[in-house]
Amino acid sequence: MVDKPTGLKIGVISDTHGLLRPEAIDALQGVDDIIHAGDIGKQPIIETLADIAPLHVISGNIDTADWASDYPQTLSLSLAGKSIYVLHDVNAIAVDPVDAGIDIVISGHSHKPALTEQGGVLYLNPGSAGPRRFKLPVTIAMINIIEAKISAEIVPLQLAQT
Repeated sequence: MVDKPTGLKIGVISDTHGLLRPEAIDALQGVDDIIHAGDIGKQPIIETLADIAPLHVISGNIDTADWASDYPQTLSLSLAGKSIYVLHDVNAIAVDPVDAGIDIVISGHSHKPALTEQGGVLYLNPGSAGPRRFKLPVTIAMINIIEAKISAEIVPLQLAQT
């Protein structure tokens, strides 16, 4: 009998700007955790995402309503033994991820999906899952941590034609 590898699947979403698309909800089904990297827009988005999986949330620059004060501007967490740092605008990072032992930096803000590695740190921007901006795709991201190995991908949402 072969043991199944132990792992964690994390859904990452950002810049919903008050619009939680049904395609995003569908894409996040089955994840173990969800991270929202800010610019939520409306409180009900948090409630819906929390019904899917344990939720880790930061506020973004548009999250100025009273309900948003419940969420920090940055978040440090450990999932599956990996250190994850979440902030809305990666250009505002105030720590050195390598020196701090951070494995993954998650940000939003630009609406541009990006997945890069620098100095052994994975930098992930899931792009925007909310209203389409410019000609940028509507996306989320997935992180898999299996037996201490990290992999990630940008997931384009297949939007219903209207």
